[in-house]
Amino acid sequence: MKPWQLILVGVLGGLLSTALILLISAPPRSETIILRTQTPSPWVIHLSGAVTRPGVYEVPPKSRLMDAINIAGGLLPQADTDAINLAAPLKDGIKIRIPFLGEETSSSSADITSSVEIYDEASGTESDRLDINQASVEQLETLPGIGKTRAEAIIEYRQKHGKFDTIEQIQNVPGIGPGIFEQIREFITVTP
Repeated sequence: MKPWQLILVGVLGGLLSTALILLISAPPRSETIILRTQTPSPWVIHLSGAVTRPGVYEVPPKSRLMDAINIAGGLLPQADTDAINLAAPLKDGIKIRIPFLGEETSSSSADITSSVEIYDEASGTESDRLDINQASVEQLETLPGIGKTRAEAIIEYRQKHGKFDTIEQIQNVPGIGPGIFEQIREFITVTP
């Protein structure tokens, strides 16, 4: 072989080697994209009175009273179903007492819809929401994802920095980030 042919073969071999190395070390052309959907946290409610198994239960968001009663094993035969609204929508953190037949009930406990603050996304108003500038620790704990520690942190932040101007400012509280904010945004408000 002539010297110029040897050089040409060497250059072509080098180019092929470089192409092979680049092909092997190149990242994959399509990367898998993982989409995460946020599943809403279950609501926690307390059922007492004329149910088979009184206690604290988790129910899916937007459940009705009848759903919670079914989870608790159903009504006792002595339950006064005329005193309650079985179709009433529930709210996270509520306690419901199912009265027994002949039991005196106050007007507020006879109709669950009048004794429970209910938030309905379609017709919700600011008055249905919890004012984070006024709420106590116990009231804040009824919000999804807010336990005693976070509720106390909200109160402490409020004492140090004053009232919240917008609901988004609650994300400045340690322990409350965008995830928690998305869970509670529809349930909170601020008043000046």
